[in-house]
Amino acid sequence: MIKGIIKKIVGSRYAREVKRLAPLVDEINERYAALEGLSDDEVRGKTQEFRDRIAEHTGEVMGEIEAMRARKHSTTDPDERESLGLEIGKLEEDYREQLAEVLEEILPDAFAVVKEACRRLMGQEVTVTGHKLEWDMIPYDVQLIGATQLHRGRVAEMATGEGKTLVATMPLYLNALAGRGSHLVTVNSYLAQRDAEWMGAIYGVLG
Repeated sequence: MIKGIIKKIVGSRYAREVKRLAPLVDEINERYAALEGLSDDEVRGKTQEFRDRIAEHTGEVMGEIEAMRARKHSTTDPDERESLGLEIGKLEEDYREQLAEVLEEILPDAFAVVKEACRRLMGQEVTVTGHKLEWDMIPYDVQLIGATQLHRGRVAEMATGEGKTLVATMPLYLNALAGRGSHLVTVNSYLAQRDAEWMGAIYGVLG
């Protein structure tokens, strides 16, 4: 009973999280609305724009990492190799922090672009495991919230039919922009193939 009273006063954790993320969802939808007038090539070009922003933000530290790796590769002194390895490790941590910053900045635009790709696929046929399906999905606000939580490394529980497959496309696309690989693990091999082919339509639109 006391727990129920507290929940009524402060709200459930889910409700608080939804309220906290509402401004971000509104921002994504505003960016999405602005994309409707762009050509297909302009929408596809957003991918390179995002990559360029990441490279600009992380370019200096990446240059240092590459220089350190070249020095480590060329030296025969084991002590120097060990020292350089430690320096590279520190620089890699700096890179990860800078990458996290720029991905957070890009997130509203990147998620909006994925949503726009879905809009442009509406009514089109896609072939999935040998069967033709008509695309009929555009992410809802709750799916934008789930995608944001996944990107931020939090657990997002969704029931069957709530669109987990579509949700995953947004953080996958965003994190793949860095060029370091972005992976979705599915334990069922059939579902892995189905979803790769099905959601691959989005990645095709975005180049």
